[in-house]
Amino acid sequence: MTTPAPAPLLDVTGLRKTYRTGGREVVAVDGLSFSLAPGGALGIVGESGSGKTTTARMLVGLERPDAGRILVQGSPLTESVRGREARLARAKAVQIVFQDPYLSLDARLSVGAALDGVLRLHGTRDPAARAARARELLAQVGLGDREAAALPRRLSGGQRQRAAIALALAVEPAVLVLDEAVSALDVSVQAQVLNLLADVRRDTGIGLVFVSHDLAVVRYICDEALVMHRGRTVEHRPVAELLTAPRHPYTRLLLASVPRPGWDPASIARRRRELDPAGGPPAV
Repeated sequence: MTTPAPAPLLDVTGLRKTYRTGGREVVAVDGLSFSLAPGGALGIVGESGSGKTTTARMLVGLERPDAGRILVQGSPLTESVRGREARLARAKAVQIVFQDPYLSLDARLSVGAALDGVLRLHGTRDPAARAARARELLAQVGLGDREAAALPRRLSGGQRQRAAIALALAVEPAVLVLDEAVSALDVSVQAQVLNLLADVRRDTGIGLVFVSHDLAVVRYICDEALVMHRGRTVEHRPVAELLTAPRHPYTRLLLASVPRPGWDPASIARRRRELDPAGGPPAV
């Protein structure tokens, strides 16, 4: 007797998003579908203009899709939320970590105070329990009492990103979306943050959606990769298969675009023109 597969943690079907700009309609995302198993990690890959950031914003409710459906643990991600309970429920469904941690951190509050506020908002009433949980979260991301007492401007870029991850984890979300969350960090700090995310995923069972243009990052952290080009999915397979035997010309172009010995930028530019000779308005 076979054990049935667990229900998807995140199930996305037929997402579409368009914008009006300059008197014309621009399709940012068109027909996007995927699912994420509990504890899974999916990389959404593409260059600027591929539609991956719009996808991330729809997953957390910052953008409303024109069509399609987003289910988190079997329940629809509400298109609009009113009232405290509905907002808290959405926060516990999906959290996001941005490329710029300042978008998540209040410049006027220490990291510890910000964590205390999130924990209080989500129902931890006892101050001692909040303090203990804040220390636990900071330790989980490799920060201590010194960083807890600091304002964001007193921290390094890597420390700020770790603090932003701790704030997102404080909500105990089902899914964590990371939108180019390590692209602005030095390579050594990137490795530290990626190791942290791998540990968090292993220890909590949280699902990760990693939005990135960096195939090396996706190779390290993700099980599957979905490649987007002009708002559409062109390839979606296990990472190892996709990176060793890419099927779509755009995926092959992305891999060929990574600088290395013998790299030929002119050849890359020619292949790009051949792939999309008409140009046209990009996705976002």
